[in-house]
Amino acid sequence: MPDATVKKISGPLVIGVGLEGAKMYELVHVGTDKLFGEIIEVKGEEFSIQVYEDTEGVTPGDPIEPTGMPLSVELGPGLIRAIYDGVQRPLDKIQAQEGDFIVRGAQAPALDRDVTWHFVPVAKVGDTVGPGDFLGTVQESDTIEHRIMVPPGMTGTVKDIKELDGNVETVIAVLDANGEEIQLDMIQRWPVRQPRPMVRRLTPKIPLVTGQRILDMFFPLSKGGTACVPGPFGSGKTVVQHQLAKWSDTEMVVYVGCGERGNEMTDVLLEFPHLKDPKTGQPLMERTVLVANTSNMPVAAREASVFTGITMAEYFRDMGYNVAMMADSTSRWAEAMREISGRLGEMPGEEGYPAYLTSRIAGFYERAGYGKVLSSDDREGSVTLIGAVSPPGGDLSEPVVQATLRVVRVFWGLDDKLAFQRHFPAINWLTSYSLYQKTVDDFGNESVHEDWQKNRTEAMALLKREAELEEIVRLVGVDALGPADRLTMQTARMIREDFLHQNAFDDIDTFTSLDKQFMMLDTIIEFQHRAAEAIEAGVPFDRLLDLEVLEDISRAKLIEEDDRAASKDKLEKLKQAVIDQIGALKGK
Repeated sequence: MPDATVKKISGPLVIGVGLEGAKMYELVHVGTDKLFGEIIEVKGEEFSIQVYEDTEGVTPGDPIEPTGMPLSVELGPGLIRAIYDGVQRPLDKIQAQEGDFIVRGAQAPALDRDVTWHFVPVAKVGDTVGPGDFLGTVQESDTIEHRIMVPPGMTGTVKDIKELDGNVETVIAVLDANGEEIQLDMIQRWPVRQPRPMVRRLTPKIPLVTGQRILDMFFPLSKGGTACVPGPFGSGKTVVQHQLAKWSDTEMVVYVGCGERGNEMTDVLLEFPHLKDPKTGQPLMERTVLVANTSNMPVAAREASVFTGITMAEYFRDMGYNVAMMADSTSRWAEAMREISGRLGEMPGEEGYPAYLTSRIAGFYERAGYGKVLSSDDREGSVTLIGAVSPPGGDLSEPVVQATLRVVRVFWGLDDKLAFQRHFPAINWLTSYSLYQKTVDDFGNESVHEDWQKNRTEAMALLKREAELEEIVRLVGVDALGPADRLTMQTARMIREDFLHQNAFDDIDTFTSLDKQFMMLDTIIEFQHRAAEAIEAGVPFDRLLDLEVLEDISRAKLIEEDDRAASKDKLEKLKQAVIDQIGALKGK
């Protein structure tokens, strides 16, 4: 191949010549600083390269070095607790080498070669192993057992394997594949744009418990499902994402800050090491991988960051784990696509986004799922994908939101009006929806209480009726309503303020178990039923507002759950107090 050189530079887009034989999405090094780049268009003898670093200083005639490989990630022990940029460069290692700012062309291996891991074999000499089968394990953190697997597409007989201490490049096993001897270490390399294979996808059937009452009760998400969190600036998208990362009942979390503001990503980096996993008591970072591509980093790398994150999530799914991936925000990813598309001179679609925006977003979300993964032991795993969207001005009709809603099954619509009222999470219960509702209702009825679905349905009906009555109240005032409608307004207010409102920064209120969620809502529904009976018996509505139990209901969210039996007893006594106090009014 003749020497490849730079012909033209336009921001992050570099036009190269002399790359005959290079392929689409092949990784190249541009200029004397060897900047990361990826071939994204081939037109005759010219190759368009998307450079993931600042191209300042690159000039026509500078060399281009093809690698012969697509943009890939290294998968193996050392991912957990790591902080990567969009192309999987370890930011902590680069900081130690270069200082607080990443210099152009800075490189470091994604998996640290200086760390020694203790490998414990699972397979034995003579075993026949195939794609996804376990060769052995490495205890990567106190929480996660890293399972070393046979790479996809490889089958053979174990010729040599033993317990040892070594780094990720140490040979741990030798396979005999039809007479060919293959040495395996702890690293798998995988192209980020290529989904890792599964045996069979299954219908998501197990709810993702988040501890957020409005999500778990009204708009639930199943493990292996997809969700979209759109909303205007200041409505709490990032806090919702943080809460899901902290409290969702998955074994692994991959958090991608795609174009996020640096101060928000800093909050994640500073907060996660101090957060305790509610299941294990260990720091949350013991089961977390962070990909940080903030808004001041090169725009082109945003496009790669989401694929880097989802590939790592699929890798842990293949081990049999349930993984949650947060992407904040896919709007910034789409903006990066729009910029690169414009520089390529492609025909623009709606609002200047590329015509392939919808298919690219669909391809990303379709990599989520629950099912049987490659293995001979019938193993199952899942990747749950939750993407935040930041539409300009909160306009939910804009192309990125609409393209996302076509493929996701849960919509958590954030409302700036609720945020201005200091109601958080600011998820609008009248516009949000979940297509996993029936599955989770069946689970709730069976695993929590037989009235789970009944209470949820009645609560939603009260909230919708409140919205209708508010129109009347605006016109003629609340005094024009009858006692039954005033009771509906009161109960709906209790659902909104005492149940749906949740303080993410309160140590107790930040997480609520399914059992406590049910009992809190059940107490409010019990109040509605008993109060309706009292009104029919002639009790004045204003007398109901003077009940002491109403204040106790408002404080129920602060009942600690350290002792589940004690908290259940307090909630049961609260429900009984509702019955007793309203019963006393009827008896007078």
